[in-house]
Amino acid sequence: MAKQLHIFIAFFRSGILGFGGGPTTIPLVHKEVVKTYGWMTDEEFADVISIGNTLPGPIATKMAGYIGYRIGGWPGLITALFATVVPTVILIILLLSSLKQFHESKFVSGMTNGVIPVVAVMMGVLTYDFLKKSKASLGFKIAALIFIVSFIAIILLNIHPGIVISILLVLAIALPVKGGQES
Repeated sequence: MAKQLHIFIAFFRSGILGFGGGPTTIPLVHKEVVKTYGWMTDEEFADVISIGNTLPGPIATKMAGYIGYRIGGWPGLITALFATVVPTVILIILLLSSLKQFHESKFVSGMTNGVIPVVAVMMGVLTYDFLKKSKASLGFKIAALIFIVSFIAIILLNIHPGIVISILLVLAIALPVKGGQES
């Protein structure tokens, strides 16, 4: 029962504090799952994000479902999904009810604009962490090559990120690991 409570708390906190949609909850879920509870390593969490991005649907619920199932089985899956979705539903109902009265207020506009830089910093910190880990595990040249090719494909060629990630997953499976590290 304590495990289910911890799963609920972890995903409820992420759900209630994640402003701006699923991608903004990723750093919050990372803090709860990796740093606070130690249920996963950084590498395992990166794998969850990679696989989750290849599947259709919101990333927050895919991550919650998988991590909840991995930590607590089917009850964990249900608990994590519930904890992820309920705060959003409650907050949307409350905020839309009250913001409707003040939608032209400078305070409401400023509040909304003030959150955007905070989310940008959170995403930047997570990106920096993943770049450091990529450099450590792949080496600078390969990590930089993957970054540049992915950037060109997604930003300049407008290829869907899921397709780029799928191609990288196929290459990771197909290409042999150097140094006899195959398992």
